[in-house]
Amino acid sequence: MNVGDIGRGAKALADAGILTPRLGELAQRVKALRAYGPGPAAGFAAAARMRPRQPYIHDEQGTLTFGEVDRRTDAIAQALRAAGIGPGDGVGLLCRNGRAFVEGLLACAKLGATILFLNTDFAGPQLLDTLEREQGVALISDEEFDRLLPDGALPGRRFVGYGEGAPGRPTLEQLAAGAATPLPAPPQTAKLVILTSGTTGTPKGAARTGAPLTAVAGILDRLPFRAGQVHHIAAPLFHGWGLLHFTLGLALPTTIVLRRRFDPEELLRVIEAHDVDAVAMVPTMMQRVLALEPDVRARYSHASLSALPLSGSAIPGDLATRAMDAFGDVVYNFYGSTETGWATIATPADLRAAPGTAGTPPMGTELRLLGDDDRPVPAGQTGRIFVSSQLRMDGYTDPGLRKAIVDGLMSTGDVGHLDGGGRLFVDGRDDDMIVSGGENVFPREVEDLLSAHPEVHEAAVIGVADDEFGQRLMAFVVLAPAAAIDGDGLREHVRAHLARYKVPREVVLLEELPRNPTGKVLKRELAARARGEETAG
Repeated sequence: MNVGDIGRGAKALADAGILTPRLGELAQRVKALRAYGPGPAAGFAAAARMRPRQPYIHDEQGTLTFGEVDRRTDAIAQALRAAGIGPGDGVGLLCRNGRAFVEGLLACAKLGATILFLNTDFAGPQLLDTLEREQGVALISDEEFDRLLPDGALPGRRFVGYGEGAPGRPTLEQLAAGAATPLPAPPQTAKLVILTSGTTGTPKGAARTGAPLTAVAGILDRLPFRAGQVHHIAAPLFHGWGLLHFTLGLALPTTIVLRRRFDPEELLRVIEAHDVDAVAMVPTMMQRVLALEPDVRARYSHASLSALPLSGSAIPGDLATRAMDAFGDVVYNFYGSTETGWATIATPADLRAAPGTAGTPPMGTELRLLGDDDRPVPAGQTGRIFVSSQLRMDGYTDPGLRKAIVDGLMSTGDVGHLDGGGRLFVDGRDDDMIVSGGENVFPREVEDLLSAHPEVHEAAVIGVADDEFGQRLMAFVVLAPAAAIDGDGLREHVRAHLARYKVPREVVLLEELPRNPTGKVLKRELAARARGEETAG
């Protein structure tokens, strides 16, 4: 950061309530950082000492204050240590959004363990493979996932997060009722291992320790987050997007509202009941909220909202505009990757001026769009997206895996272009581009056009093999209720707006698109379907 950015960052932290003239609070933050390093244990320890009576978690089980969670996680950490879990040991966390996820994470962080964030959509073989590959020696999982592992797996080191428990598998609630003597600071900072989304292949583990305060300042410079606010984290906590808000909530600190499963009307109830200031969602969640009947949305007040940040997958069509028309100009679009951290942020003003934009880099982040020769491309021209960010991963847990790096900037794996105002537009994955009859085509442009059609709920477009042109586009579309249009009509719609070579040869109508928990379309499943279904809808 230059001198100007340092001053700007300090102002952002002060406005948010992190930098405060109260010497006692500053002393607690410094003490916690010295004990735990820049990770969740430090953020929580400072928050618990500064605001022990402030509500920390509202979930289906009730309310817990920072002080209560501090005592409970001390007890859980003691029990985990008694089971032989210590600094550097890998502990899998397979829990839905709720106190079990938060307390399991914090207890492991207090031990200096390595926390493996596991996808709640995992099947048994994938869970076993991930635990083995990431050297997991213990597992905290909700009872509903108990069936995924054989009874003899991880003996004595399996704990139930949410649920009644099982023989030989104590619940976190039982552990939290035990002795709560504070543990000494661990000899190493806890490491967080976030798994890549895995929409195109096997998820990879990306390791990091935490978010430095300067990176937090860059985000708070754009968002109206303040200490003491109430934030609803609707996005899955095991994903980088939900985890970012969890981390920010500790730094401020904020009260967080959690629900195990997403329901669009329940989200509106939560906003009104808890006077929620901000809701972290993935775009498909916002689509489901906007799909509610207008009279249902009108039952609930959203006057408390100051921010609706979206990320986790691309914002389709005019979703941001429709969301702002419904909730006010409070929508923010975050773009980044598990590996690079957050690359750009679009403010409501950006989204009004340039719908669909991913925005511009926050303070302390550098963005470059590079051609095949690794040189920057001019505005308007598509290039590979590279980022230098303080939130970049420490590296993959598999030392044999690498991300492309040019001049210290890491590839996100996406391609995009900049408009005249320096705003980024993500055109798609680097490996999504197809060459059809000699023309480069990115499916994202066609997806956005189809998604914006009034009779279309959502759409995904992929490339498939073609004997004549090499490749061609194939669209998968979910129609809006009572829609009358068919595949031919949708192809004519594309033909009327885009070049001929961008018109999908086939349009397949589906009841829903296959997605992972963060809302990303699983295009590998669509590709498998395309190999056996090539007829128009």
